[in-house]
Amino acid sequence: MISIRNFVIIAHIDAGKSTLADRFLELTGTIEKRKMQEQFLDMHPLERERGITIKLQPVRMVYRPQNKISNVKYQNDISKIKNSSEILNFDFYILNLIDTPGHVDFYYEVSRSLAAVEGAILLVDATKGIQAQTLSNYNFAMDQGLTIIPVINKIDLPNAQVEKVEEEIAILSGDRRKNGILKISAKTGEGVEEVLKTVAEKVPFPKGDESKPLQALIFDSKFDPYKGIIAYVRIFEGSIKAGDKIHLIVQEAEAEALEVGYFKPELQKSGELKAGEIGYIATGLKDMSKVRVGDTITNQKLNIKNQNYNSLVLPGYQEPNPFVFASLYPRNANVALSATKNHAQRDDFNYLKDSLEKLKLQDSSLRFEPEHSDALGPGFRCGFLGMLHAEIVSERLKMDFGLDLIITSPSVEYEVKLKMKNEKLRIKSVSKLPDPGQIETISEPFVELEILTPSRHLGQIMKLMPECRAIHLETNYLSSETMVLKYRAPLAEIIIDFYDKLKSVSSGFASMSYRFAGFQESDLVKLDILVGGEVIEPFSRIVPRVNSYQEGKRMVEKLKEIMPPQLFNLALQAAIGGKIIARETIKARRKDVTGYLYGGDVTRKMKLLKKQKRGKERLKESGRVDIPQEVYLEILKK
Repeated sequence: MISIRNFVIIAHIDAGKSTLADRFLELTGTIEKRKMQEQFLDMHPLERERGITIKLQPVRMVYRPQNKISNVKYQNDISKIKNSSEILNFDFYILNLIDTPGHVDFYYEVSRSLAAVEGAILLVDATKGIQAQTLSNYNFAMDQGLTIIPVINKIDLPNAQVEKVEEEIAILSGDRRKNGILKISAKTGEGVEEVLKTVAEKVPFPKGDESKPLQALIFDSKFDPYKGIIAYVRIFEGSIKAGDKIHLIVQEAEAEALEVGYFKPELQKSGELKAGEIGYIATGLKDMSKVRVGDTITNQKLNIKNQNYNSLVLPGYQEPNPFVFASLYPRNANVALSATKNHAQRDDFNYLKDSLEKLKLQDSSLRFEPEHSDALGPGFRCGFLGMLHAEIVSERLKMDFGLDLIITSPSVEYEVKLKMKNEKLRIKSVSKLPDPGQIETISEPFVELEILTPSRHLGQIMKLMPECRAIHLETNYLSSETMVLKYRAPLAEIIIDFYDKLKSVSSGFASMSYRFAGFQESDLVKLDILVGGEVIEPFSRIVPRVNSYQEGKRMVEKLKEIMPPQLFNLALQAAIGGKIIARETIKARRKDVTGYLYGGDVTRKMKLLKKQKRGKERLKESGRVDIPQEVYLEILKK
């Protein structure tokens, strides 16, 4: 246990976490050279395609410093260690690394990782300095009481500003002497081994007692068709072997440990997991509801009335609250191609449910509940932590499970106060909004927004924020050239394209993070979109009254651009209640019915044209408009 170090890498997106992890794997010989590839721990094809980490990934490495004496001297007896420097005298260290995402939408992945470790490498890009998510993750790690090792990456680039970034880190940490800040290039490998040595020196070894009852915290899980649900765990007390009876305390489930082992990073079977270690337990359970991230596994049979119950339950972490809501509907509710690309028939609604449950095992921040739409049929209302999270989930359902989905426009949760009943309702879907005559007030979620930006872009950002109905709170300086702006803003204005606008006005230098700040009353109305006189529920949304005309006009104009023409004129309308506030018309496709005529009286042409006109009018009365999925996706992007 004394030679074990559990740590994570935390950083803003694109700071080089995955590249640094690659160098660690190479230096420790964890992966054979012939198998090594870039971003090795980004195992999902979607991560490689987008170049970002979307899922935490643990890996166990063995680091062997040169000229060190044997671990056998101590035989895991802490009392024999005379001073802390003697800990560095081991000939090998077991390093359990958890690689974490950097985007704000996946902060919950980071929080789960921090609960399982004692240390964190704070990775900062030398060309960009401290960014918003870096600051957010730093504060999160400090709250957890972790040992933090600051590292500046990309020092080999010509536009690296090492001294400036050093100053920012010194101000952030409160250490003006700039001690302990490592400078590396993860790409070339320069200084990377020094990071491993520092981890061995500064990160505390885990504490625990193998003789105590088992306490294992589940920080992630996945489904295996043969081994059942595999729980990723950190062992805090006790030990576990294959064949041991286990109990999940909160879910009150019982199982047998079919297999235990480590991450190399693929699953590697071992004989036993002991206190302080990070590994996996194959539970054999097939019921997704029995294994929940944050639960505690023990070998004691307990219930809530048992006196040892509270002493064995680990604190875990706070459940995340979804911020963004969208509905997912199978395009074909009855038959679709399976994930294996065969042509077997299946019930797509139930298959979508099973797929969401399996995905939730790996992404416990995902929320979903069934709903039904008159236009789209049965589906699920899903809660996400942000727009990127929603996009990644839909892509994974498509890629991993072969589902063809229709996704509604994203929205946030609203709080509606009714006139007669004097009660408040939480509305996750626009279709659930009561009649306007019953509503007294509508409140929307607000967030506290933190923006890090070079001071030269301050003017452009301050012009952008009023467009998003943001209220300025305060301005601080992180360094002489870097500012931290704090705003209070409606979440609905932030979730879709605010990040792109922020990057645009700041030439890509500004970054942001946010946290929920409660509900606030606003003047909001329901905006409906009618296609051919029929309300299309997935296009409906709640908007500020002052922006309703502009938003309605924008949506019908965009629909006119992306909707395919029909064989009859198609009206696109935006309405509030029964009042039409904007309209566009898509002209009908035309066929030259007179093309084959080569002469004769003009009445012959007029007769054919009138016949065509009557046919189009009949078609308009009975014709059905089929809206392609691409149209839904384009509207989703706002």
